[in-house]
Amino acid sequence: MPSSNQRTKLLYLMKILLDKADEQNPMTMKEIITELAVYDIHAERKSIYNDLEILRQYGLDVIIQKTKIRGYYIGHRQFELPELKLLVDAVQSSRFITEKKSEELIVKLSSLTSQAQATDLKRQIFVTGRPKSFNEQAFYSVDAIHAAINNEKKITFKYFDYDVHKKRVFRKDGIAYEVSPVTLCWDSDKYYLVAYNAEHNELRNYRVDRMDNVAVSDAKGDEFNKSKFNVAEHIKGMFGMFGGEVVRATLAFDNSFVNVVLDYFGKDTRITPKDDEQFEVTVDVTVSPVFLGWIFQFGGKAKILSPCSLVDSMRELIRANKILYEI
Repeated sequence: MPSSNQRTKLLYLMKILLDKADEQNPMTMKEIITELAVYDIHAERKSIYNDLEILRQYGLDVIIQKTKIRGYYIGHRQFELPELKLLVDAVQSSRFITEKKSEELIVKLSSLTSQAQATDLKRQIFVTGRPKSFNEQAFYSVDAIHAAINNEKKITFKYFDYDVHKKRVFRKDGIAYEVSPVTLCWDSDKYYLVAYNAEHNELRNYRVDRMDNVAVSDAKGDEFNKSKFNVAEHIKGMFGMFGGEVVRATLAFDNSFVNVVLDYFGKDTRITPKDDEQFEVTVDVTVSPVFLGWIFQFGGKAKILSPCSLVDSMRELIRANKILYEI
């Protein structure tokens, strides 16, 4: 009767090929037999040939490298190395994911390729000092929010800001919010919850990394017609996801900023040439300090033409800055 180790030979053979063999590092039959022996599994070549065929039938892409020394490796994997490099860089770059969680995720991603290629992934991680979230719970808050959305429930949470000592200061004196989550969206390297407020019949945005003690409530979510909601349109005119009054604004830009405008407002934005040096666009924007700051950064090469209320807001911003920097 075969030992328990022999019964698991096929599983260990698959593990060995996935962990140690790739196109640049094929394994010889002798090496495979040696690796199996580490798990106290003694095998003959003929039985391994049969096992390799079973793995192929199962769907594992076992490739035979027919060179002077025949080798075996896994060809197509669930994730190719360039895809894993892209995912690793996205995790490492994300400000939403904490440093600790980034390291954990990268280790898990590295396990999806061979050990040799995993080393290449680790070499790729050379950018340090990127700003990261302080909130370790934010990663799990996302899961709770998705669960509430799928089950049409409300969520409860506390919302906070940081003070000058990097301490949390909870809004509403620490009283929990209870809202109906609509969706999660990513904007300017930050994760936001879009929630519906039935009392004011409006959508409000909350930064997920500023939410604490997120929990799914027993209360049913407020009725909201999601079929008419387009998250892309919702955030299109927002800057920094600041909520506020939405106005139809006409803006003038120097011709050199066509790419900037199209990148932000979308390729469908209608551009009207004003003269040889400028063009105009009419877009919906949310009135906020962030929007005014966005326009302000272009100096004399961007201007708000209408509405008058928005022009007045910019004048007030300029006046306040002028006073601040007067000698």
